[in-house]
Parts: sequence; structure tokens; C-alpha cells
Amino acid sequence: MKLLVLASSLDLQQPFSSTPSWWQLLKGLYENGVDLVVTTYQGPAIESLWWQAVPNPVRREGDLFKALRDAARRLLGPPKPVQGGEAAGEGLSERLVRRAAQTIIAPRWRRYLDRLLTEQPDIDAVLMLTVPLNHLNGVARHLINRHGKPVFYYDGDLPASLPQFRGFATGFRIYPGADPGEYTAILGNSVEGLDYVKALGARHVHTLQYAADPDVWAPLDVPQDIDAFFYGHGREYRERWIQAMIAEPSRAMPERHFAVRGTNLGDLGRAERLPYLSFSKLREYACRSRLNLVITRGAHASVYASSNSRPFELAALGACMISNPYKGVEEWFEPEKEIIVLASEDEATERIRWLLAHDAERERIGAAARARFLKEHTYRHRARQLMDILQGYL
Repeated sequence: MKLLVLASSLDLQQPFSSTPSWWQLLKGLYENGVDLVVTTYQGPAIESLWWQAVPNPVRREGDLFKALRDAARRLLGPPKPVQGGEAAGEGLSERLVRRAAQTIIAPRWRRYLDRLLTEQPDIDAVLMLTVPLNHLNGVARHLINRHGKPVFYYDGDLPASLPQFRGFATGFRIYPGADPGEYTAILGNSVEGLDYVKALGARHVHTLQYAADPDVWAPLDVPQDIDAFFYGHGREYRERWIQAMIAEPSRAMPERHFAVRGTNLGDLGRAERLPYLSFSKLREYACRSRLNLVITRGAHASVYASSNSRPFELAALGACMISNPYKGVEEWFEPEKEIIVLASEDEATERIRWLLAHDAERERIGAAARARFLKEHTYRHRARQLMDILQGYL
């Protein structure tokens, strides 16, 4: 199988949280024998040992659009998150950026992808990884009609990308003005979220959850000098649980060392803020911690089986995880056996205190989570699942 892949970004220095997952997924595809031709929507198309990189044809325009979007949001303000499933319309800055992208950028992408498929007729399919769906209207339909090759779209931001959640303030909102039905199929990281995508017009939908690469997320034998650790970015959709699982317990247990790596997280109580240093440093921080906190955003936690990368990364490390309530987490890890899931904010401090006092129980939970991860949730597993889905349309 040979795929032409358009990824949102491959630059780990850019603030796109899915970028490390694209590296791991593409590596998993390569390890399963897929031939990959890869370009990017934002930033440079980076060469690797696992794929052939082809240039981003609108890199300068993409950088300009990002700068204009950021400037517009500074002047007009970012879109406010919407809770309770209430749908919301686009803001002025979003409409302006989308219309400009459809007028200027989409035609260039259409011509460029058209040329690549003409020059490499052995490409079997096109896969787009969380690029702004409503910036590329008509591109998928054109490629399908002209080349007879299926075009797939993977939304890795479900459910936050849906109109009723307005996406993240730091990212694009991709569905207003888009036509999901022009794609052969839409893939996504959420079982229930894809029901909404189907209602927006998608012809076919398939679930492909997040995972982790066992070579990247391998356990480190380091002293555990941190009691409880969390890493993540932004308070959006998880303010209550940052307060309940970090700020309050760290104040209630001054003898314990709470630590956090992240940005824009607000009040963290007595927790130490650790420096970023490098992406790989996150693995060391997690392994240094006796207990790892999984604080999933409300958008993900409230829509059934909406995965993010964090539980799989921590399970790969053999970490003992304690999570806020998370609908559908049992699809991946068994509560009380492979992950601890809180029932309420009130019990957070006491359950954290109990787990920190019981070393053998933490080790048992971490070992069980790692065994489940290796059996079912590596990116080699996800790559094979993706190949099976694509093969059904070839």
C-alpha cells in the first residue's frame, strides 16, 4: 500500500498537540510495510527515516494565515467555549480566515496534490491528518473524480472540533462551511463524536483511537522523587479537575511533591512547575513520579470513548494512573485494575493520599496497564487497523 499523506504539521516546535502522534502513526504504518509520501499543511515537510517528504507548497501563505489569525484573535478575542452541547456560529475572524483560505490556499493544494498523484500513479489513497477541513473545500472531490483514488480525513480533535464545542481557542474550527460528504470516509478518535460527524454529512465514518509507540514511550529506570505528576496544556474544559486533582491535594499534603509540566494551567496550589527542556523529557518526568494524573478535558470526558494520547503514553511507561471521570475509558483500560477513575471531586485528595501510601498497589496497576497497552494499544496496532479500513475502499 502506498499513501499520500497531508498532515497538519510535523514540526514539534509548533503548538499543535497532535504532531507527536502523527510521527508515531506514520512510523507504525512504515513498520507495517506502507510506502509513505508526506507533506504538511503548516510549516516544513520534515524528512524522516520512515517516509519521503515532499514540500509544503503554501508554507509562506500558511505562516501568513496563522499570523493573521492570531492577530485577529488578539484584536477581536478568541471564540468562547460553549458548554452543554449548544451549537455556535463562527466569529468574524474565523469567517475571514476561512474564506481567504478557500479562495487562495485551496486551489493551490488542489493543483499540487493533483500533480503528485499524476507523477506517482501507484499511490493508492490520500490521507489528511487534522488539517482545517473547511479550508480545503472541493479538493477531495476533485481528486476522487479525476484520479479515482479514495481520499480519507482523520479528525484527531474530536469532540472538541465539533461546532457545539467550538474547538480550542488555540486551534482552527474545521466544520463550519465544510462538506464532510466529499470525502470517501471520515476517521476520528471518538466513537460518539463520529455520530455527530455523520449527522454533519459524512458518508462513512470509522473510529481510530490514539495510541503510543512502545519504542518512544519505553520505561526508564530512574529514582521516583515526584509523588504526583501531570502534564498538559491549557485549562480549557478541565478547570474543575485541575483544582480537584492538583491544587487542592497539593495544599492538603504539603509533605508530598506535586509537579506539573504545562502552560496556561492557572492555579496549581503548591505543585512545582517543571521546565519543558525537550519533548523526550516528559517521559523522564512521568517515570520519576509515583502517581500520574490523567486530567481529561470535559469535551473528551463527556462524549463516549473520545481518546487522547495521554493514557496510552502513561500506560506504555507502566505508570499508575488516576483519572477524572472519563466516559468510555473502559474501552481501553479496566477501571480499578489498570487505571483508577474518580467518581467525584470530593474523593480526589483521599484517593491520591491512599495510592501514595500503597506502593505495591501502584506497581500492580501500572504493570497491568502496560500489559494491556502492549497487547492492544501500540501505534503498530493502530496502523494495522487503519490499513484494514483503507483496504476496504481500494
